[in-house]
Amino acid sequence: MIHTKSESDITSLAPSSPSRYPGPVYYVQSPSRDSHDGDKSSSMHATPISNSPMESPSHPSFGRHSRNSSASRFSGIFRSSSGRKWGRKRNDKGWPECNVIMEEGAYDDLDDEGFSRRFQALIALFGFIVLFTVFCLIIWGASRPYKAEITVKSLTVNNFYIGEGTDFSGVPTKMVTVNGTLKMSIYNPATLFGIHVSSTPVNLLYSEIPVAIGQLKKYYQPRKSRRTVSVILEGTKVPLYGAGSSLAVSNTNSKVPLSLDFEIRSRGDVVGKLVRTKHRKRISCPLVVDSTSTKPIKFKQDSCIYE
Repeated sequence: MIHTKSESDITSLAPSSPSRYPGPVYYVQSPSRDSHDGDKSSSMHATPISNSPMESPSHPSFGRHSRNSSASRFSGIFRSSSGRKWGRKRNDKGWPECNVIMEEGAYDDLDDEGFSRRFQALIALFGFIVLFTVFCLIIWGASRPYKAEITVKSLTVNNFYIGEGTDFSGVPTKMVTVNGTLKMSIYNPATLFGIHVSSTPVNLLYSEIPVAIGQLKKYYQPRKSRRTVSVILEGTKVPLYGAGSSLAVSNTNSKVPLSLDFEIRSRGDVVGKLVRTKHRKRISCPLVVDSTSTKPIKFKQDSCIYE
């Protein structure tokens, strides 16, 4: 039964919600707690009903019904205003699952990033090695044509003597004693590096038997330079055995065919010990020695074979 609201009731309700109920306001009548006999003059309790979805009891509001709204607000994360559970997933203990905000990235991403950086460093190192290797090969190829130029100049025989004797075992044979000096000219045409020059034993041969031996001392020759070197050849009482049967034991008008045979080695350090150039040149020079003359035996360019 709807009764007309008294002025006091309207006054008590109006200030509490002028801005919250912009539309038409409806009131629901409820019997007073002090009424026991159902008297028609019992006091009425009015409850505003909103016509807006935003003003539903599930939302927090202010006024006498704040108890219900506050209960709904605290339990809203688990239940709706109608008491029905939300469709949120729950764990084994019955607690609702919540989305966790990750402030940092996953460790797998960091590992991938570190691996990528190491991979890039390895690629850079490999590229540097390849480029440096190509550079060294280019330098090595450019330095190959620069070979040491060797020219045999002369041989001076200071002493040449043929005699009779016995070897260390007591076998009688002819023996020869030679003492002389060989001169050579060596030129380094390289413009970027010097060379280290050495040689194998320099042999003065008679019928393939070394009758005198010398050795070129190793030395360093700067770039674009020419140098004349001397090698001392010595042989004392070298047994000839059957090869000396045709030789006459005489110090007059004795001419003996001999030959020089040796190898000159040169090494250039182009880029330290990383890039080196090595060359070898085999030299063979036939000659005739006059035992009565001490004049130098001069060699022409075509007198020797350079291999």
